[in-house]
Amino acid sequence: MTIKVVRGNPTPEELAAALAVVRARAAAAAAKPPGAPAPRDSWSDPSRIAARRLPQPGPSSWGRTYWPG
Repeated sequence: MTIKVVRGNPTPEELAAALAVVRARAAAAAAKPPGAPAPRDSWSDPSRIAARRLPQPGPSSWGRTYWPG
C-alpha cells in the first residue's frame, strides 16, 4: 500500500496519525468474517417507522390512519 501526500506539508505526527487511522480501518475490514451480513442502514430499519404510535381504534379512526397528528 502506498500513501502519497498530494497537498500540504504534514508534520511527522500528523502523518503518523493519518496512517494509524487508515491501518485501523483496514484491519477492521479484514477482521470481518466472510459471509457475515452487512450492518443494516438506519434508513431501512423498520423500527424507525414503528417507533411512532399507531392510531387507536375508534369511531373516527379512519380519518387519522397513518396521518401525523
